[in-house]
Amino acid sequence: MQTAHQPDLSSAHNKQNTTANHAATPITTKTSADKAASALQLNGSEILVKSLQAENVKYLWGYPGGAVLYIYDALYKQDTIQHVLVRHEQAAVHAADGYARATGDVGVALVTSGPGVTNAVTGIATAYMDSIPMVIITGQVPTPAIGLDAFQECDTVGITRPIVKHNFLVKDVDDLAMIMKKAFHIARSGRPGPVVVDIPKDISFKKTTYNGYPESVQMRSYNPVLKGHGGQIRKALQLLLNAKRPYIYTGGGVLMSEASHELRTLVDLLGAPCTSTLMGLGAYPSTDSKFLGMLGMHGTIEANNAMQNCDVLLAVGARFDDRVIGNPKHFAQNERKIIHIDIDPSSISKRVKVDIPIVGDVKDVLNEMLFMLKENPARPDPHALSQWWNTVNEWRKRDCLNYDRNNSVVIKPQFVVETLWNMTKDDDVYVTSDVGQHQMWAAQYFKFNEPRRWINSGGLGTMGVGIPYAMGVKLAKPSSEVFCITGEGSVQMCIQELSTCKQYNTPIIIMALNNRYLGMVRQWQEIEYSGRYSHSYMDALPDFVKLAEAYGHVGMLIERPQDVEGALREARRLKDRTVFLDFRTDQTENVFPMVQAGKGITEMLLGSEDL
Repeated sequence: MQTAHQPDLSSAHNKQNTTANHAATPITTKTSADKAASALQLNGSEILVKSLQAENVKYLWGYPGGAVLYIYDALYKQDTIQHVLVRHEQAAVHAADGYARATGDVGVALVTSGPGVTNAVTGIATAYMDSIPMVIITGQVPTPAIGLDAFQECDTVGITRPIVKHNFLVKDVDDLAMIMKKAFHIARSGRPGPVVVDIPKDISFKKTTYNGYPESVQMRSYNPVLKGHGGQIRKALQLLLNAKRPYIYTGGGVLMSEASHELRTLVDLLGAPCTSTLMGLGAYPSTDSKFLGMLGMHGTIEANNAMQNCDVLLAVGARFDDRVIGNPKHFAQNERKIIHIDIDPSSISKRVKVDIPIVGDVKDVLNEMLFMLKENPARPDPHALSQWWNTVNEWRKRDCLNYDRNNSVVIKPQFVVETLWNMTKDDDVYVTSDVGQHQMWAAQYFKFNEPRRWINSGGLGTMGVGIPYAMGVKLAKPSSEVFCITGEGSVQMCIQELSTCKQYNTPIIIMALNNRYLGMVRQWQEIEYSGRYSHSYMDALPDFVKLAEAYGHVGMLIERPQDVEGALREARRLKDRTVFLDFRTDQTENVFPMVQAGKGITEMLLGSEDL
């Protein structure tokens, strides 16, 4: 085995590559089952399967090819892991990603070498940007052929290095079980993220004595901090208790840490207003009066104004990205104290200087803060808090999400989402989306009250994820209803997965808000480019009803507002069928509010009258 430099992985999104390193990874004792198996002579593929079984992997999304055929042969000989054959490697990673987002478990995908890897890159980058725990197993040409431009060879380690939390090239079959243990540990711990394990073909067929799967693993160079500094937490709490205008800003880290209960308890005890990023929706109930809606580029006026005018801001598992705070210089104009809780130290003070950094797991830190709060009888000044709420409620009166609800001629896309919400708000539903206007309307008008119910691509903004996400969620939650809100542009990027839905009986409801434009591109062209609609019109669209039927599903065309509710009811009645609903929506509708690029978050366009 070749030993390589083991990089410092204290930052959860370290971008260095490494091979396996025995010295950094002491292995603990084996289970009794492992001891019984210690005399087994297994090939690399069989060890891989045993590793996945030991990690309780239930589903594996993939696509076979020459470099991974021994692995597929090993999968054929077992019956505890269900392999799902997608129609494109990108969809394999997206589906595993959707499964991970809905469950919190590690999603697993398998692709072959060369084009299999490069097709998977978009899915890997999507998961990386949103901190999703995943293990992606990639095939590689035989070890002696690496670097010789062999058939279907590519530098997987080099290509994926900037878009993974970590990656491994397996060079010795004896290291495979240990590497898989490391991969799952890295993927799910600290700030979660995708880990790639690249397995050369000769490693997959070489035999060795299988000594069992490690029960635990320790890595000298990777020890993410979980417990926040008590002194910092105490300082943060004192700031919050003395605040006149407190505000709680939450992101996807709350969901990743399973800290929704702790967040809700804290918000209720403090009585402060709360907001969320696109990725954090559902952590705090959207229907609660203390929730001001999503903030940022397409956030509500009350959420954005509170962000700019609070005196103490508690940021929980969020990263102050450009879509949230707009122009950092504008954001810094108003003086405020900022507390930032995040497990990734590299995310703190990256774009916005904070006053009290707290590095640690969100759930652990919030629990410690709640313990201190419950021991402390002090609470924020009720008079000041009341005045703050009066200000917030004045902003709310603007009703920035209002639209023409009485239009009986053309379907408003917001109306479709709002109708779905009203029909399903008391039911067990998950909503996935693609990327574009429809994604923003889903975030604005579907009120997510529970965590992990909103499955979408935030950081990378990847079109085409909607159907694969929905497939992954449906396998994870077979008794739940799964809706995919999409557009006629996004949906065509992975529409071949309708075939996968049919083969694996994953009935989902696809809602295409079809305005015959690349809607978000058209909106920007209208506002920023004087209405020069360069290549944003979707000409020569397919007949989605016939296309759905060709794949063996149900298709419906809806062209009138009065037919929206009936179509949704019929689609929900067909519980065992995938249904494609083609809603022909208003071509001119824009997403408002909107903060233009380079503007501050309070410099919002609230409607067409502001154009």
